[in-house]
Amino acid sequence: MEHSYFFITMIYLAAAVVFIPIAKKLGLGSVLGYLLAGVVIGPSLMGFIGSEGQDLMHFAEFGVVMMLFLIGIELEPALLWNLRAPILGLGGLQVLLTTAAVAGLALLLGQPLNAALALGMILSLSSTAIVLQSLKEKGQLSSAAGQSAFSVLLFQDIAVIPMLAVFPLLAGSSQGSDHSESSLRDNLPAWGQTLVVLGAVVVIVVAGRYLLRPLLRIIAATRVRELFTAFSLLLVVSISVLMSLVGLSPALGAFLGGVVLANSEYRHELESDIEPFKGLLLGLFFMAVGASIDFRLILSMPWVILGLVVGLMALKALILLGLGKIFKISIEQNLLFAMALSQVGEFAFVLLSFSNQNNILPQATVSILTAVVAISMALTPLLLLAYEKLVQPRFSVQSPDNTREADEIQEKHPIIIAGFGRFGNIVGRFLRVNGVKATILDLDSDRVDALHNLGVKVYYGDAARRDMLESAGAADAKVIIVAMDTVEQTLEVVRVVRKHFPHLQMLVKAENIPDTFELMDLGVLHIYRETLDTSLRMGADALQMLGIRAYHAYRNAGTFRKQDEKAMKGLSAIRDDKKLYINTVKERIEELEKLMSGERTTRFNPSGLGWDEQSLIDEARQEEE
Repeated sequence: MEHSYFFITMIYLAAAVVFIPIAKKLGLGSVLGYLLAGVVIGPSLMGFIGSEGQDLMHFAEFGVVMMLFLIGIELEPALLWNLRAPILGLGGLQVLLTTAAVAGLALLLGQPLNAALALGMILSLSSTAIVLQSLKEKGQLSSAAGQSAFSVLLFQDIAVIPMLAVFPLLAGSSQGSDHSESSLRDNLPAWGQTLVVLGAVVVIVVAGRYLLRPLLRIIAATRVRELFTAFSLLLVVSISVLMSLVGLSPALGAFLGGVVLANSEYRHELESDIEPFKGLLLGLFFMAVGASIDFRLILSMPWVILGLVVGLMALKALILLGLGKIFKISIEQNLLFAMALSQVGEFAFVLLSFSNQNNILPQATVSILTAVVAISMALTPLLLLAYEKLVQPRFSVQSPDNTREADEIQEKHPIIIAGFGRFGNIVGRFLRVNGVKATILDLDSDRVDALHNLGVKVYYGDAARRDMLESAGAADAKVIIVAMDTVEQTLEVVRVVRKHFPHLQMLVKAENIPDTFELMDLGVLHIYRETLDTSLRMGADALQMLGIRAYHAYRNAGTFRKQDEKAMKGLSAIRDDKKLYINTVKERIEELEKLMSGERTTRFNPSGLGWDEQSLIDEARQEEE
């Protein structure tokens, strides 16, 4: 039955509205929710969408194009250069080793050399869309595994360009071409097709550097918001069209265009305009992947396809584990790194189609591999969920230094300090000189030994372990100060304390605003950003050097801190809505400037030598309010 596009649109939107909240409620994440929605409404189950699914897949891939454009625009060339070691080292080795391993197995199974090489390159790629989205939702993107995965994915995305340039050479002169879409490369020899590809890349780089910036200034000067939005979309669509004309992946062109514009003064405006379209189309892409899974083919040869999926994901995971060990990633993070990247990515659909058009791979092989790729992508959110529920807890209760047992604690105090680095050290010393004793736990064995030599009693142990906290007297203590070295360690301690020792008042160190938001989500009430008070004290000292009285300077610093902490609570709830977040931040800045302007007109103690009685009374009243 043929359906109108309005009906199909209604079905997709309804499926998203129904399945995403259910998936989020079950802790599965939005990506798996989209995939399940696609399976349910697809031809294999309810059949709301059918033959038009492949056409919709091409449209939905535009969400991946936009995502890579936004990734590119956040990566300044200087940052890419600084990340060259993990990108080229970790990413390059992953692609080379996986390509070699898969191609070798394909040769053993009787595939010709050109088909084996094509299979190796196609299956070496992972899903940028699913991995980044899933890691972001689970707060793992800034972890060691998240950063390593990002480096590998970035190299893979870039590597697709030379892969597409090499594929015509694999086809050879004797191979026919069944292109369903014409491109500028048609009827050109292999070396000519390669030159066309490289030429298109050069055009994007040159145009982005010397043509787009003046155009953006002209568009911005009109001050018509929707015109800038239209131009943002036109920019991404134009790059996609150019890439399609030369037979390249539009997503790679969009990524390259984003990198070229990363230093542009309009990058934030471009991001905020494209973000809503990207989110919607990316969800559509995930649903289209779910709908494209051919269950009839799977049921006709279940063990073959299941064996290919499991074998391929296991092979990629083993290679990734080996590389993670070489690059000194911890065991826990290395497992997450390997599980996150073990699937095959969305670019495989493009490369499989391209291989079939160039007669490198037969249609039967392409059909089987399409099912394998889609299933591996659908399994990834489940693997990450299994890691979160089964693997991560096992490591959170183990000491990271297997050569040293945790110390036996023989004292109990009302305060426990978890982490005695530069931050916790100062807090502990301050409490000590004020006659308050604390039980101190730290994970750095060298630091513990050094402090023992100075006569400071610090116990080696992991504060994220329930038994360690019990030994430290958490059941009877009143306060725990969490000052761990990393965000991940801090979050683990907070979760354990909330679950097993809810009576403890937590004072928690945060490094920056994103960390503050994560801690707020966990219900932490007392959060201390590492540089906030020091920065304000420096600013107050600078005001005094300009002749501002001490009371005025430090009172304004206190006002700034209170207003900033108040603003954090409101911003935490809207941080996922980038446009609303930016607008609210601007409003808060204006409000704070007006408030501080009023402070400047207040009458202060004429002597400037101290705080007068009335000022102290007024300040106490403000604190109560």
